[in-house]
Amino acid sequence: MVTVRHDDLSLAFDFVSYAAPTEHSAYVSLDTGKIYWTSDSSDAFDEEIPDDLETSDRYLAIPHKNELDLGRRLALRFAAQKLPACYDQVEGFFRRQGAYARFKDLLEREGVLDGWYSFEADAVESALRQWCAENGLELVET
Repeated sequence: MVTVRHDDLSLAFDFVSYAAPTEHSAYVSLDTGKIYWTSDSSDAFDEEIPDDLETSDRYLAIPHKNELDLGRRLALRFAAQKLPACYDQVEGFFRRQGAYARFKDLLEREGVLDGWYSFEADAVESALRQWCAENGLELVET
């Protein structure tokens, strides 16, 4: 079982999830645990990228948050638990562009924005740990 540093995986996950799916990518080497970063919009990475990064079975693509149900569905779960009276409104936010800005504005007005950040962080942590376990990676603290 290869080990992956928690901080490295967390940063790579944020990088992948920051952009639209497939715009930013990161891969874990199943031999060393090293993470390689790539982007369609930038060549600013100084490290050497293996030629077979996207084709070899020795590298595992780090998922985008949407692949782990940490996008819209997570926001709707939070709304259902903490703001059930606003659920339909939140659901409407996610039918158009700018959903997260409107969602966070609502959370701020309702006084639950910090609760959302904790809820989201816990969900991300849990999902990444489960993803590691499912893929034979040992997550280690640094």
